Amino acid sequence: MEKATFGSGCFWCSEAMFQRLKGVSNVKSGYAGGHTKNPTYKEVCTGETGHAEVIQFDFDPEMISYDELLEVFWKTHDPTTLNRQGNDIGTQYRSVVFYHNDHQKSLAESYKKKLSESDIWADPIVTEISPLDVFYEAEAYHDDYFNQNGNQPYCAMVVAPKVEKFKKIFAEKLG
Repeated sequence: MEKATFGSGCFWCSEAMFQRLKGVSNVKSGYAGGHTKNPTYKEVCTGETGHAEVIQFDFDPEMISYDELLEVFWKTHDPTTLNRQGNDIGTQYRSVVFYHNDHQKSLAESYKKKLSESDIWADPIVTEISPLDVFYEAEAYHDDYFNQNGNQPYCAMVVAPKVEKFKKIFAEKLG
């Protein structure tokens, strides 16, 4: 098993999608890329900790490659909006790949370059590609959030439509 860490807006959305992929396990919401040690959700929401909301998970490269994970990452959020995904605004919602080794760094940079050259997006890709320093796991109530709180207004209005779209696009990759 290998690890991957991605930030693509609200971690409730990201967790809800990636935990449905074959070969992916132990998806955890958390914080990375900032300067505050052991940040809380409340602190990260201020935008003053420097952390992004991220997910970190294990994956079996025999079942799903890092390239495939990058495809899911880039196709399930808007990588052209700086510090924003939809109505979620702030540095904590930035698009970021935190790589765990040089191979992941190389693949992420290559994928970003290919995506940038494809002219799919009118605006430039602003996704940050950075080494993972420390991952701080979010508070336990964030675990499996969408599955446990699907009727909560944010989940019903924002997460559920993303998950439904994701399931259609990546049907062959679902576990």
